Amino acid sequence: MATIRKRGNAYQIRVSAGYDSNGKQIVKTKSWTPAPGMTKKQIEKELNKQAVNFEQQVETGQFLDGTITLAEFIEKWMKEYAQKQLKEKSIKGYNDVIPVILQAIGHIKLAKLQPHHLQEFYNNLSEDGMRRDIKYRAAENFKEIMHNKGFTQKKLAEAADVSEYCLRSCISGKNVAKTTALKIAAALGEKDIFTPVNADGKLSDSTILKYHRLLSSILTTAVQWQVIPSNPCGRVKPPRVEYKEAPVLDEKEVQQLIRCLNDEPLKYKTAIMLILYTGLRRGELCALNWTDIDLRHGVISITKSLLYTPNKGVYEDTTKSRQSQRAVNIPPDMIALLKTYKLEQSKTAFKLGDQWQNSGKVFTSDSGGTMHPDTLSSWYKKFINRHNLPDSHIHHSGMYQLQCS
Repeated sequence: MATIRKRGNAYQIRVSAGYDSNGKQIVKTKSWTPAPGMTKKQIEKELNKQAVNFEQQVETGQFLDGTITLAEFIEKWMKEYAQKQLKEKSIKGYNDVIPVILQAIGHIKLAKLQPHHLQEFYNNLSEDGMRRDIKYRAAENFKEIMHNKGFTQKKLAEAADVSEYCLRSCISGKNVAKTTALKIAAALGEKDIFTPVNADGKLSDSTILKYHRLLSSILTTAVQWQVIPSNPCGRVKPPRVEYKEAPVLDEKEVQQLIRCLNDEPLKYKTAIMLILYTGLRRGELCALNWTDIDLRHGVISITKSLLYTPNKGVYEDTTKSRQSQRAVNIPPDMIALLKTYKLEQSKTAFKLGDQWQNSGKVFTSDSGGTMHPDTLSSWYKKFINRHNLPDSHIHHSGMYQLQCS
């Protein structure tokens, strides 16, 4: 049962939460201060209500106080907030950095967590050997080794439990994650086929800033849940990051790009033109179904996005925000291009017959399945290099947007 003590203008509510392993009683406390102008009767009524609610919170484990460690609070934050409110891709990014936080400062009680603890943590992150995102690159003769072992890309992907996209990355000399490298090496029986490429690097200031922002978000929730009175991240100066503007094409450069698209496969020409006309994000483009496009009236409905994480693979989710759900208009020449492309896609589907995967997507893999978002980015990079075009990114190439007049 709760007990109440008056402490100056405030009241302290105390509730027993059992006993620890040494037989010592665990007591949880909460302070409550009456609002100015409350009568004695109102104070008594509200105080009893606060005491009952507090006792229920303690009994059900819902009450937290500053004696909880940062590690314990992060676990609760992930379970009760992040996993219910945030997108899969955000949670994946948090899971990559949280182990570092737990190892360094997870043992500190929230009530004792001070700005100097955070500053020391950020300073340590800037030292050599702190990278956790070590990438691995396959040997130059990877494809030859794969074939000599009797594997096709499809069979090796199944044996290693990775995607065929990962194998194509290995063959083209791209870096892959450690878990992916280990799986492929084990399936091939080749222990030394992968080598680390950034094991000795330092964390960048922008990466350290991500740690700071995550901690600040977690500790802001702790303040909102009344676990701690203030957020210590607000009293720490994180690394200053000089942001570089992504390269954006001007009108003349866009016209040059469009001319070069005439020599490219119709699928990619249509995709890039659609980005230029609408400003669609890469994931939004790859998630488009033909049912999202009204070719008669020239309107596209944007309601979803195609994303990728190593654990989940390629999956469909809502757009980045509710405000990102929208309808966009396209001009007659874009409508005509989409109709031409749709006809070509139908001919390909007819040729492949049962081998065609009818995903219903506008932009698909060669066999009609969902196209990996990175496929578009990879093609675009090769495209601009092939034509000696100015550097730009698929996400930003539409920032100079063509007029739909």
